[in-house]
Amino acid sequence: MTVFAAAPDPRTTLARPDLAEQALEGLVPAAAYRSVTPMQCVAAVIPVWTKAGPDGEQIDQLVFGEGFDGLDRRDGRVWGRARRDGVVGWVEIAALSETVIPPTHRICTLTSPVHATATAAAAIASLPLNALVTIGEPDHGRVAVPGAGWVAVGHLAPLDRFDTDPGEAAERFVGTPFMPGGRTALGTNCSGMVQQALYACGLGGPRFRDGQSDLGRPVEATALRRGDLVIWADHTGVMVDAERIVHATSHHGGVTVEALAEADGRERATGSDAPRFRRVTL
Repeated sequence: MTVFAAAPDPRTTLARPDLAEQALEGLVPAAAYRSVTPMQCVAAVIPVWTKAGPDGEQIDQLVFGEGFDGLDRRDGRVWGRARRDGVVGWVEIAALSETVIPPTHRICTLTSPVHATATAAAAIASLPLNALVTIGEPDHGRVAVPGAGWVAVGHLAPLDRFDTDPGEAAERFVGTPFMPGGRTALGTNCSGMVQQALYACGLGGPRFRDGQSDLGRPVEATALRRGDLVIWADHTGVMVDAERIVHATSHHGGVTVEALAEADGRERATGSDAPRFRRVTL
């Protein structure tokens, strides 16, 4: 008799009763197991849905260059797992390619306009912060990104070069609209903004608030400083100094900076316990 472990987190486990990835055979019960198909996002940003049909909700997003392990296809979508943050869901087939190009750089600005040529004035699209790209030789201050177009050299950073201040990275999002499941300048939720700020600093970025609450080390409320994380039962943000937080909130309709005391009071009014404070930098 096979004895399985406790039920895994369905948000990040590529398994359902009828099908699971081959790597989970013997660990998670399923009627069938199959190997994943490595894929790569070729859209600037695309939703990850909870369902294949039109009634699904956006649980996450893929950005350009990120990997996706596909396992099932239905109604023009692929079911699989985002390789960077591990979120499981459905993605439009048209936004994915089975030709995977290893990235060499990432976008290091909140957005980077994409141009059709090295000298074209008008932008045809834009790539979001932390999009993963492969580049060629520069021309007129731009480089060609296969599958996208030409972007400014100054908007790129090698994969081993990062920011050092999560507070600064998070502040870039100020004014961004609130969007459930979002994580770009087009719209973001609280954990998506925190995740992107962490990625910008070369730090691990769990997609959900509960995963972020275990990062780094605990810090007392009396010792808070810029870059510390603040995590409530259903909300998260980044300190910009000892008294203020930057966070994406539906209350304000987007990303804003406000006094921690005000944000905490609002969260407590909804029944939340006291927040946890985590330090992710030295």
